[in-house]
Amino acid sequence: MPSRKRRSEPSNAGDTVAKKSQSYQSRNDYHTEFSKKRCLAWFYEYTAPNEETLGPEGMEKFCEDIGVEPENIVMLALAFKLNAKNMGFFTFDEWMKGMTELQCDTIEKLQNRLDYLRALLNDPPLFKNIYRFAFDFARDKDQRSMDIETAKEMLSLVLGKNWPLFSYFHQFLEQAKYKVINKDQWCNILEFSRAVRPNLDNYDEDGAWPVMLDEFVEWLKKERILKVDHETST
Repeated sequence: MPSRKRRSEPSNAGDTVAKKSQSYQSRNDYHTEFSKKRCLAWFYEYTAPNEETLGPEGMEKFCEDIGVEPENIVMLALAFKLNAKNMGFFTFDEWMKGMTELQCDTIEKLQNRLDYLRALLNDPPLFKNIYRFAFDFARDKDQRSMDIETAKEMLSLVLGKNWPLFSYFHQFLEQAKYKVINKDQWCNILEFSRAVRPNLDNYDEDGAWPVMLDEFVEWLKKERILKVDHETST
């Protein structure tokens, strides 16, 4: 029995060496100089032969490889850096220009840039740019406005965690008559979320907000009155 244990030791040691070698290789890959040839080969891992666009199936595999869910907001930040025109797609030119700027030609290099992409979302001026980008990125290119269902999904992605009134605004959109949101409304929603306090005490009825947001405030005030009436009657 002791001899068997001793014979197994080289194998275990070999496994350890192999793991260390793989870890070293991963770190070494990260520090290698950016290669357009390697970046090009990486792009074609996610496309059909001779295709110049990475589509939904390739995007799913790409997200799996970098360890990020497709619905994660960091993917919006990446699309922004690639200046992608259509949600769910990266063209060859978008990929090469964007990844060159990021200096990423491997999975490992991009994984090491994810914190940088997340940091963009925490910088108010940069987030504003990403937020505005999201409108044109997500809308149907045949329309100047964004359909309301897409708008609700995108607003949940970009404002759902940081705007205290978002859940109320989502409820408002659920019952409102709006079928689309235009770019002016979209941009003003962000400004409203930053400027108006959750208790609405600094909301200016004579301000230049779009009618949609005036209606939201009116709706929210009524909802809060109804809630108070219900609580006092029970």
